[in-house]
Amino acid sequence: MKSTSKKYDYVIVGAGLFGSVFAREAVDKGKRVLVIDKRLRTGGNCASEMRDNIDVHLYGAHIFHTDYEDVWAYVNRFTRFNNFINSPVANFKGKLYNLPFNMNTFYALWGVTTPQEAHSKLTAQRAAYAHITDPKNLEEKALTLAGSDVYETLIKGYTEKQWGRKATELPPFIISRLPFRLTFDNNYFTDRFQGIPQDGYAAFFNRLLDGIEIKLNTDFFADRKPLGQLADNLIFTGRVDEYFDFRLGALEYRSLNFVTETLALENFQGVAVVNYTDAETPYTRVIEHKHFRADAKSAQTVVTKEYPAEFVSGAEPYYVINDSKNNALYAEYKKLADAEKGVLFGGRLAEYRYYDMDDVILSALQEAKKIR
Repeated sequence: MKSTSKKYDYVIVGAGLFGSVFAREAVDKGKRVLVIDKRLRTGGNCASEMRDNIDVHLYGAHIFHTDYEDVWAYVNRFTRFNNFINSPVANFKGKLYNLPFNMNTFYALWGVTTPQEAHSKLTAQRAAYAHITDPKNLEEKALTLAGSDVYETLIKGYTEKQWGRKATELPPFIISRLPFRLTFDNNYFTDRFQGIPQDGYAAFFNRLLDGIEIKLNTDFFADRKPLGQLADNLIFTGRVDEYFDFRLGALEYRSLNFVTETLALENFQGVAVVNYTDAETPYTRVIEHKHFRADAKSAQTVVTKEYPAEFVSGAEPYYVINDSKNNALYAEYKKLADAEKGVLFGGRLAEYRYYDMDDVILSALQEAKKIR
């Protein structure tokens, strides 16, 4: 039976996509909602801020893309999207290659100019590893899919930096599929809808959370008991293992360090994202934020280098590690989560899975439909 003494119907831990979308839907259905977040701004890892008319993505590039018409219609309620197309470039020891793997890539690698030539080259490269019928690690899997040239140039160094492990120590499912296009098409995503909020993610979240009570700089775990007493229901989007005080052990994550600087240049690299795929360069990619918006006119530019890092206590967990060990541990935490009364666990960390932005929104909308 619903309590009438509680101040809120929902306390939502986390002002990222899942928490913010759920909060919007709950308030629109007449519910009393409090959103808290330990950071100083809303938006989770999608957070951004304007610097000299440049929308700086504070926690890595966030390019919205989706095939879900209902999700696209939903986000367009709160912002207008530009027509940004993600066309990243790979830098391997100073030589540039287009991504995803397409005819421009194969021309740079091998000098081939026709789809037939590229197909023949790929077939020959893969054939050298046809004897690997049951790949035991990422390296073996990648070689069977791509052959040695693509693997050594564009996959190996980047992947080992990203995960902090040798490719021979990584599970093969991480690279279960690779897109190969025999066309001159540099559009990274194949979704029908793609873009970035024209006035930035901060403005998008401000509209999404308009009229909703928010407490920032508020750590749920520092005030867990009093916060839990404020509402009948808790929406939790943080680390599921932390919620349960690590009673089954700690799940593993990868972290990132971002080094951002403003340069007295109008144009630093000519594209929003450059991946550095050699092992020697310590960062995985460089983002030039100005290129996310064609109207970002400025005499200077802002660039961010992303350095992969081991996750340690106090760091931000950016990537879950879905290997067999961690998945088995999460399955046990999932049992605890399912049995927790009055708590909904949603989003990337709470569900210990990789989520694209549109999938997070879809999940939050589906959960919000259950609100009575």
